[in-house]
Amino acid sequence: MFVRGVKMYFDNGATTQVDPEVVKAMLPYFTKKYGNASSLHKYGREARKAIEDARTIIANYLNVKPSEVIFTSGGTESDNLAIKGVAEAHGKGHIITSSIEHHAVLNTCKHLEKKGFKITYLPVDKYGFVDLNKLRESIRKDTILVSIMHANNEIGTIEPIEEISKICRREGVLFHTDAVQSFTKVPIKGPDLISISSHKIHGPKGVGALIKKESVKIVRQNDGGNHEFGLRAGTENVPGIVGFAKAVQLSKPSHVQEMTKLRDYIIDKILKIPDSWLNGHREKRLCNNINVSFKNIEGESLLLYLDSKGIAVSTGSACSSHELKPSHVLMAIGLRPEEAHGTIRITLSRFNTKEEADTLIKEVEAGVEKLRRMSPW
Repeated sequence: MFVRGVKMYFDNGATTQVDPEVVKAMLPYFTKKYGNASSLHKYGREARKAIEDARTIIANYLNVKPSEVIFTSGGTESDNLAIKGVAEAHGKGHIITSSIEHHAVLNTCKHLEKKGFKITYLPVDKYGFVDLNKLRESIRKDTILVSIMHANNEIGTIEPIEEISKICRREGVLFHTDAVQSFTKVPIKGPDLISISSHKIHGPKGVGALIKKESVKIVRQNDGGNHEFGLRAGTENVPGIVGFAKAVQLSKPSHVQEMTKLRDYIIDKILKIPDSWLNGHREKRLCNNINVSFKNIEGESLLLYLDSKGIAVSTGSACSSHELKPSHVLMAIGLRPEEAHGTIRITLSRFNTKEEADTLIKEVEAGVEKLRRMSPW
């Protein structure tokens, strides 16, 4: 049961509250301006203008051309369109990725392996960083794509994508990055293909985009109409696209600064708990990410304890939270299975307050103490 009057959300790496201003911007496109953007009449022209205005907003934010913004249903579709699209455009070849990617990338690569493509899964160090020398050594004559995420969804480590971009350009290899967690939080420069999503930045679910340089050739992954420059068939989600663009407009550098300050405050307090440690790099991490392990407890038990107090956190990626096996990310950075299982992820938003943080810290301390008293270890 929730404690009366207490309800605090610290799982913003899974999804975020839709900003009320985003909802306000979307509403007319459900009830008044509800035309199909492919229609030629006024309703259709209104919808088309809304989509193109949104496309321009996102393009300007990323300093790309509007024609390089392809709207999708979210990060997973964008990853699939980028990786499968490049692979099918080449027909065969070698792809490099990392061992800590989101399942949208890893499972796409596994699918392509079954189709005959060769995949290299780069290891990472204890912080989650890809070794750039190993990346260079792994590039072959038949390498067609490198796909390395910008920031890890579980441990928050920010990869050096500008340096990776330079390596790929020198070798004549395309570079894709999954920037779903980093978009609007960390500058994104260099990749040929970038996956982004709305619902991680206080926009609606069910909409995202693939940013693709015009010179990059990909094969569409669904057949139908000629929507999105012929690369993504299907009637456009006009309210979602409008909301996505509004969420981008509402993002501010000050939000990043505030979340960073609150993140560091929480980390400093929680790490005072004996036998606890931070996963990922201390500084080169997302402004809103805290991933902490506690010896001799189950992270899932701590999650449920906090949930009983009205506080929402996670034990890892929301996309794999129902799996019993330990996190592939935590295993890749060197944790033992029992250490990985003793982990929680706290992810902030601009709506979290210091008062909420203090309650969270107090309840984490109490929960860990209670669970350790019950532990058989």
